[in-house]
Amino acid sequence: MSADDSTPATPAGSTAEALGPRPEPLRFFGTTWLNHDTGYTARRIAVAAGSLAAAVASCLVLRLAHQGLQIAAIGGFVTLLMVVMFAICSAMAFRHTWDGFTRRHDPDRQASLRGLLAVGFVGSLLAYFFRSLTEAPGEKLHREEYEEARKQYEKRTTRRSGNPKNRRRA
Repeated sequence: MSADDSTPATPAGSTAEALGPRPEPLRFFGTTWLNHDTGYTARRIAVAAGSLAAAVASCLVLRLAHQGLQIAAIGGFVTLLMVVMFAICSAMAFRHTWDGFTRRHDPDRQASLRGLLAVGFVGSLLAYFFRSLTEAPGEKLHREEYEEARKQYEKRTTRRSGNPKNRRRA
């Protein structure tokens, strides 16, 4: 970091290339998604296995809760209501999480869906699992944003490097 700790320091002898946009790190992957280096494949395998294991463990916990409702003998309607609620919330959480891998969510809508996503956590875990089978979750979105930022940066820097005679004097 530089002296004011607000911008990263560039190594001695670096070129203007280092001053361009930097890739945004992904959870569990850092910036390895950019070039698929430094254990990217192993991380994808670990994330897939971890999210699947968490989903299975979560389903076992939900099964115990279901058995607890049956032991309490509160009635078939309440038990059915709980099963349907978790199924619907999980399906909605899956879709919301899956969409989040390809486009940014509106922060206000994200805040309003926080409860639904908490109830449907199994769906979110499964979406994470299925996406990690093909890429780092969110990689496509981050790659598109990074490439667009690179294009904009290249456009700005090549525009400035034209004929010095055409530059305005200060």
